[in-house]
Amino acid sequence: MAKETFWKVWLAPNRLTKDVENDYIAEVSTAGNTIHNKDVASRIVAERSELRLETILSILTARDEIVRKTLLQGTAVQDGCIRMSPRVSGSWLGPSRAFDPQTHKLGVDVTLTADMRSALETVGVEILGEKEAAAYISLVTDIATGRTDGAITPDEDLLVVGDKIKVTPEDEKGLGVFFVDADGAEHPLTHKLAENLPKKLIFRVPPLAEGSYTLKVVTRYSNSKTLLQESRIVTYALPLTVAAK
Repeated sequence: MAKETFWKVWLAPNRLTKDVENDYIAEVSTAGNTIHNKDVASRIVAERSELRLETILSILTARDEIVRKTLLQGTAVQDGCIRMSPRVSGSWLGPSRAFDPQTHKLGVDVTLTADMRSALETVGVEILGEKEAAAYISLVTDIATGRTDGAITPDEDLLVVGDKIKVTPEDEKGLGVFFVDADGAEHPLTHKLAENLPKKLIFRVPPLAEGSYTLKVVTRYSNSKTLLQESRIVTYALPLTVAAK
């Protein structure tokens, strides 16, 4: 079948197969772009000028509400692109065991319709090349306690591992390591970095108050020979918590 459109994809190393060399996965370059109901409504109006934007948007919003209610009632919903089916996951020990929200989870499975699968046959793939490895923080360890669950100790050392997290230039304004509290206030380090490497940072936690924080590293590091023109922000996905004394 002739290809009508093309997905442009980057090839990124597969981190799940660390022992296998030259193993890559494809990432669609435009997958981060998202359209919402208002965008869909605008496109419908552009193709069918007799329809008003407000009318189409109202219909789409009403449809969303009906789909949600139907799924909450335990009934599957299918449109021209996907089928959404309610699902309960988790293992059950015995036929009479009660639902346990700590073990069992409610979710929705999404599968493609036959029409959508047929439409995908018209899509080609264009390889853009190897994607530059992304900067990330994989693990934070409180050196004083050895904990890696997000609990941290003020005025004690923290070990941060990841990739491309070296803070450089260290003396440049706006760069460094910050703890962002629930109100969005940034708390910088009060001591210099003890270790500042591309894959590892060690530093003293500032005297933070009780609460939850997001760890943020701001740097222009790219590789040993190159600095980024603009600073890059790397955040840790797990919140860091300072417990009450």
